[in-house]
Amino acid sequence: MAMPMRPLIVGTDGSDQALRAVDWATDEASARGLPLRIVHASKWSRYDSPAPSLTRKRPAGGTVEAEHVVASAAERARARAPRVEVTTEVSPEGAARALVEESDGAAAVVVGSRGLGSVAGTLLGSVSLAVAARARCPVVVVRGELPGEPRSQGRIVVGLGKPGASPAVPQFAFEEAEVHGGSVDVVHAWMLPHAAGRAPGTEAAPEWEERQKQALAGLSDAVAPAAADHPDVPHEELAVEGPPKHILNEAAHGARLLVVGAPARTGVAGLPLGPVTHAALHYAPCPVAVVPSV
Repeated sequence: MAMPMRPLIVGTDGSDQALRAVDWATDEASARGLPLRIVHASKWSRYDSPAPSLTRKRPAGGTVEAEHVVASAAERARARAPRVEVTTEVSPEGAARALVEESDGAAAVVVGSRGLGSVAGTLLGSVSLAVAARARCPVVVVRGELPGEPRSQGRIVVGLGKPGASPAVPQFAFEEAEVHGGSVDVVHAWMLPHAAGRAPGTEAAPEWEERQKQALAGLSDAVAPAAADHPDVPHEELAVEGPPKHILNEAAHGARLLVVGAPARTGVAGLPLGPVTHAALHYAPCPVAVVPSV
């Protein structure tokens, strides 16, 4: 008997950002041949805060409105991709908890960068941040340009850190590129203590040349398994001196997706994301995929 396909989960609260996430998830489900599951946690997004609890329940009521939110999102998804199997769920839990629970066994979870309840002045909604940090599968935060807009041509940018990083990160990037007929830019940013008067990228320094050579060698080793598994995906390996969060966000301009890593999910609430991943989620010019280590 064939095993059921893992669904693609998308969270929605009816906001414009959430509907952009529904569009992204619908296109992704269509490209991958996956079922789409649209999840709403009633009116919880209105109580969004910088540090949402994963245990508090939503306020009572709002059932009719909640059903309308998911029904409207499902209608939008079916009109956009009629062949995608779409189901809906209204959860009695808080949004972060509901989506984290849905992530168990999912292909990925997709969320918008902000929702109805985002605190004024924040760049990333707290629910999106909590899900990215705690989900048990890759999480895509839809921000910046959407695929299909003029500058998004299928290029995937993946950031790799220190040697020995999880192979799940480049594997996800190469798989995504293969699905969409795109290419992969594999980027590693490194830094040396700068001598007085020497700007980053000064190639005359022997120390710089040696460090650049080491960075490129490590990058090739890290990407080799994913490249071998997806031989038809063109890719470029780039080692660049500079602050990683700035280098990655600059490389992501015009990309379809920026892929970054996260610590392995151990079931411990509050497991922090690294500073580079945090910066990507807040400032990247395109959607960001956060892939947990395995």
